[in-house]
Amino acid sequence: MRAADRERAILDEAIRFFAERGFEGQTRELAKRMGITHSAIYRHFPSKEALIERVYQEVYLSRWSPDWGPLIRDRSQSLETRLTRFYLGYVERVFEYNWVRIFVSSGMKSFDITGRYLDIVRREIIEPAAAELRHELKLPDVKAQPLGERETELFWGLHGRIFYLAIRKFIYGTPIPSDLDAIVRDAVLSFMDGAKATMPKLLVSG
Repeated sequence: MRAADRERAILDEAIRFFAERGFEGQTRELAKRMGITHSAIYRHFPSKEALIERVYQEVYLSRWSPDWGPLIRDRSQSLETRLTRFYLGYVERVFEYNWVRIFVSSGMKSFDITGRYLDIVRREIIEPAAAELRHELKLPDVKAQPLGERETELFWGLHGRIFYLAIRKFIYGTPIPSDLDAIVRDAVLSFMDGAKATMPKLLVSG
């Protein structure tokens, strides 16, 4: 097997392995599972941390669409439309066994995959969406009055509501609705109805 093909095979199996065992799984066990020597892994990945970094790039960064951030900022569409389009695409890309299980596992260990990924969500989706909601409701611009925690928590609540479907399916192993598009649209619609009533009050109360 060519070196590039062997590296790819190790990475693919490592994704499945860590999704099943979590990051406490040992590379010796991974090598045994693949039928290769332990040293063969380290010829391609100098450390377990380096292998985990490649898993992060493959599972998370490769699934993040560069179009999502600009979509949230596109004022030619209503914010409800933008959020719906984002979450429909998000569900399609991240509701996947390996993605969800590695995400949850890394959040409970010393690896910072979860924190780094959520920082992207905050920077590209949560804070811009909160700013766009202010604009849509003709509330003070964030330059005049910075975003508050209570504002951004509204959007984290929406994000968590949708992602919890993946937790139910891939972590708890419980059934979820078959028509996720309808669930996403309902979640965004109910969120927007509530946010329109709540946001002006948050800005007044500080």
